[in-house]
Amino acid sequence: MINSNHLAKSKLSMYFGLFILTILVIPAYADETVKPTDKGTIDVGFSTDPAKPNPGDQTQLKISFINKQTNAVQQHIDYKVSVKQDGNQVFGIPITHTGEGSVSIPIQFQTAGTYQVIVEVDGILFQPNPPETASFTVNVTSVSPNPTPGNKSGCLIATAAFGSELTPQVQFLRNFRDDHILATDSGSSFMTIFNAWYYSFSPYVADYERQQPWLQETVKALIYPLLGILTLSEKGFSLIPGDYGALAAGTIASSMIGAVYFWPFALSVKQVRTTRFNYKIAVYVITSIFAATLGAILTGNEYGLMVTTSLFVLTMLSVSAILGAKLITKSMNRLSH
Repeated sequence: MINSNHLAKSKLSMYFGLFILTILVIPAYADETVKPTDKGTIDVGFSTDPAKPNPGDQTQLKISFINKQTNAVQQHIDYKVSVKQDGNQVFGIPITHTGEGSVSIPIQFQTAGTYQVIVEVDGILFQPNPPETASFTVNVTSVSPNPTPGNKSGCLIATAAFGSELTPQVQFLRNFRDDHILATDSGSSFMTIFNAWYYSFSPYVADYERQQPWLQETVKALIYPLLGILTLSEKGFSLIPGDYGALAAGTIASSMIGAVYFWPFALSVKQVRTTRFNYKIAVYVITSIFAATLGAILTGNEYGLMVTTSLFVLTMLSVSAILGAKLITKSMNRLSH
């Protein structure tokens, strides 16, 4: 008799394979728009999924770079993307490399209206070139006069665990994101990078999770400590509102998440267990990145905020995980003696 887990894994692998195949193959969407860049070196294909985005819904910007001579997808492109509404940038991806030549970027259009998506090509086949751009228009219209709060969900893994986006736990996670993190420039910049990472895998994890009750219960158990951590972080945000409050909340959350969730990974590294922790270097690195983040906040440098906030969170996660692993190692050595 075929094991049901094996069937589920096979099914998940098939879906993942189809997803990758869709990205690699030349886009075949009926509503895809293809335009040359302003200097004519390469064509850019663009479409959205869904074809008619609604405010608050998860939308994929599907972009492909097409060789004008072969009409095939051009591999190894350096590009960046910006989205503007009424001349103001509302979303952006800094210069990024794609080896496949096709990308799918998650975004949530927060309000109805006309958006300009500007795709900039900065390099082809590892050769930098003067920036070339292609611009596309996206019309976002609301299909419902009274959109439900669930439209702004996006906590896919938590929703799959608790069974509904309307449960208090998922509502809390969403509200923390929308009302605190996305309400600031620094938080929005960090979420741009985080969303690109999170939505690259979370739909597949959520689909598999719904088929596995044991995994749903495991994820639930893992989320409860996170709710407590974010509750404390929320207090930090309320004490210092704005970007500095978001930075304080990020410091609390990332350090506690590292200590609670990631110390086993640090403990598995031999150097962490055997090498003396250099507190001076840790303090220097954290202070430097913290200062750089403050500088990006003060200057309003969006791309700088994307880089510095991400580095700061990763650094705090790593340092707290290592310190947690060190504490566990020390305790185990004392017990063994």
